[in-house]
Amino acid sequence: MALQPGLPKLVATDLDGTLVRSDDTVSAYTHAVLDRVRSAGIRVVGATGRGPRLTELTRNDIRAADYLVMAGGGRVVDQSDPAAAPMVLRDERLPAAVLSRLVADLEAVVGPMTVMVEALDGHDEPLWGDLDPTWRYPEAVRARARADCLSCDVIKAFARSPRHSVDELLAIAREVVPVEVASVTQAGLDFLEITPPGVDKGTGLAVVTQSLGVDPADVLVFGDMPNDLPMFAWAGWGRVAVANAHTEVRAAADELTLTNDEDGVAVYLDRLLSR
Repeated sequence: MALQPGLPKLVATDLDGTLVRSDDTVSAYTHAVLDRVRSAGIRVVGATGRGPRLTELTRNDIRAADYLVMAGGGRVVDQSDPAAAPMVLRDERLPAAVLSRLVADLEAVVGPMTVMVEALDGHDEPLWGDLDPTWRYPEAVRARARADCLSCDVIKAFARSPRHSVDELLAIAREVVPVEVASVTQAGLDFLEITPPGVDKGTGLAVVTQSLGVDPADVLVFGDMPNDLPMFAWAGWGRVAVANAHTEVRAAADELTLTNDEDGVAVYLDRLLSR
């Protein structure tokens, strides 16, 4: 299908806090609009911090997606061919020794932290680590000694300092952790998120666009949290923040749309398609 002039060639959206509402649902209206986007010849990509263990949930939340950028960019999946098995285009891990040293360096500055790791990618596999009463999904965590958690390569690590807000901890981590050692961000869970170096949603989307031959200048993105900033910096067609977005994301956006609870992404895309 020929793409209508003036439209992006690819739309990528964050899920939690952006496409997904506060009650953890995606409206029928949103699904219908994303189907219209795909029918218009525009590629749809889900770009999320969720790890591969949550792939089924992610596919259900963004059914129109041709590609999934997961684990904050560390896992990229091509599911554009319904007749073929999905293809993993990127699978990055953070080495155990690097994570162990990084955690020690951070704790030397901020004091003891709660640490959890995401090491397994099977369906609904648990996180391992410290049980933390502030973690939103306690059923997904299995208590495990720190030494065991830091003994294997991981997809992602989560850390919280009881003495610092997540934004304060992120600012410290940006100073302590060299970019060539690991990527650090936060996604609205009040935990610092630590991924392999060079892993973020921007580099994850670049894997998709390189596979498709799409220029970043033709990509429209939606987001709400600091882990969306790399794809905001990378995408050229447009950067849209939902009204409930973090202040850093609102500042980086070209436009604002309604909140996630008001189906802001779908409302923006519906208007775009109706021009």
